[in-house]
Amino acid sequence: MPKNQLRPDGQPRDKAGASVVVWLLLGLVVLFGGLYVAAHYVAGDKVPRNTTVSGVRIGGHPQGEAAQRLQAGLADRVNRSIATTIDAQQVAIDPARAGLAVDYDASVAEAGGERSWDPVRLWNYFTGGDDFQAEVEVDETAYAAQLAELDEQHGAAPRDGAVAFDGADIRTTKARAGKALDPSDTLAALQDAYLADSPDVVALEMSRVTPDIDASDVQQALDGFASPAVAAPVTLGFEGSEVKVFPENYTAALSLVPTDGELVPTLDGAVLTEVVGSRVTSGAPVDASVALVNGRPQVVPAKPGVTFDPAELEAGFLDAVARPQGERRIDLTATVAKPDFTTKEARALKVREEVSSFTTYFPYAEYRNTNIGRAAEIVDGTLLEPGETFSMNDIVGERTEANGFTKGYIISDGILVQDLGGGVSQMATTLFNAMFFAGLEDVEHKPHSFYIDRYPVGREATVAWGAVDLRFRNDTPYGVLVDTAFTNSTPSSSGAVTVTMYSTKYWDVTTTTGERHNITKPRTRRIDDLTCHPNEGFGGFDIDVVRYFTPVNGNPETRDDEVFSTTYTPSDTVICTNPDAVDE
Repeated sequence: MPKNQLRPDGQPRDKAGASVVVWLLLGLVVLFGGLYVAAHYVAGDKVPRNTTVSGVRIGGHPQGEAAQRLQAGLADRVNRSIATTIDAQQVAIDPARAGLAVDYDASVAEAGGERSWDPVRLWNYFTGGDDFQAEVEVDETAYAAQLAELDEQHGAAPRDGAVAFDGADIRTTKARAGKALDPSDTLAALQDAYLADSPDVVALEMSRVTPDIDASDVQQALDGFASPAVAAPVTLGFEGSEVKVFPENYTAALSLVPTDGELVPTLDGAVLTEVVGSRVTSGAPVDASVALVNGRPQVVPAKPGVTFDPAELEAGFLDAVARPQGERRIDLTATVAKPDFTTKEARALKVREEVSSFTTYFPYAEYRNTNIGRAAEIVDGTLLEPGETFSMNDIVGERTEANGFTKGYIISDGILVQDLGGGVSQMATTLFNAMFFAGLEDVEHKPHSFYIDRYPVGREATVAWGAVDLRFRNDTPYGVLVDTAFTNSTPSSSGAVTVTMYSTKYWDVTTTTGERHNITKPRTRRIDDLTCHPNEGFGGFDIDVVRYFTPVNGNPETRDDEVFSTTYTPSDTVICTNPDAVDE
């Protein structure tokens, strides 16, 4: 190598030049890298310098500060009402109630307010900036509520056509179009006016809203179902017997329900089963009975029991009512059970007329109203067949709170004490006298231990559950219907209970009452119990009552006079010695 191509240090000159270039390039990289890093830190998360959002200058400021400047700059526009008209009527809409709001952070971020190493981002910060629109967010729930309120105030809800049944008649409702704001168009118009510098009045247009069920749907329902449904009865076949059900009854189970733009026939199976059950007895048969109708005894016919599958009835009924007359029939798989007591047997009892009636009265006491009224309610409607014995305890049952009774006064050991069912003996006495004058056989009765002056002397009875009963037998060839009537007592009026017996008169009964004899004097008893009830006593005596029988209506029997002898013990005078005794 020539000597002049060597550097003083002995290195070749071309190698030395290359090193210089490398060092120079490294210096430039370090220089520009430093400038780039400095530019990044200068730009930070600031918005490009010339940026505006909805006319508000926010350029050159960090993101948080830019968001605050944007919020301040838009405050007047955000808080003002949006002027609109709806059908030429001026309406001011609060944007907040309409669900409109500005997302300030998102608006700044969209305008470039974010930290980044992207050279384009850095270039835009120093040299760029543009005009942006603020990011508007919509609360869909609030907007829907505002739109519904506007529709309610300025619009009109559409009315569906309808078809309904009123017995055998058809009632129709005409369809009517409505009007409402279009949700999409209304929102777009409100958003455009929301942040505008000088917004025009927004004209919101109502759109026509068609009903789901229109006139053609109504006519189709009339022709296809409703009119045929009321044209004629439907015949139900129950294993050889037929029952007709009529439109005025079964249409209560029919309805036409709006479904997917049509009126669809719908059946209430429970109502239909009830309607059919009123024409037949579904399940167990019902015995014949005798009841008072308009004050006169009448036979209530028996009903055979028909067992059928309600699902089978429901499955074919909608189709049957839409068929032409003559084809409206459903044959059901059914079984028929006969009643134990037939209409013929009920009529044979010949319960035709009143044969006796007796009324007793009682002074005011709420326990009497409760207990006598409850006993009368239970006894009412009792039917005695020939040879059958009436038992008051069996029919009325135990006098408990669960059975509807309350505490009242009864006679025990010659004095008044409280117990459940007190007062029921008033009902026993009334029954006894009605039985007495109907000429029925006295099987068991027990007078009160001492005489109570509101009862007929020698013709009265008491009862006590499990110990004393009132029983009498229907020894006539006819049935006997027992009817009761009850009137509450009040503080200013007496109560009353009446027992009336209906049959065919078999005996004409009269009676005489003898003189009181064997008079006995009361004692005076001093009782220290807290529940002592004071009483002014009176004497006891014996009495004889005679019942006389005269046969009537072809009665071939004769009957001896019947003597009822009663001994009443004295009603003791009771003095309560305990100062804390409570006279309940």
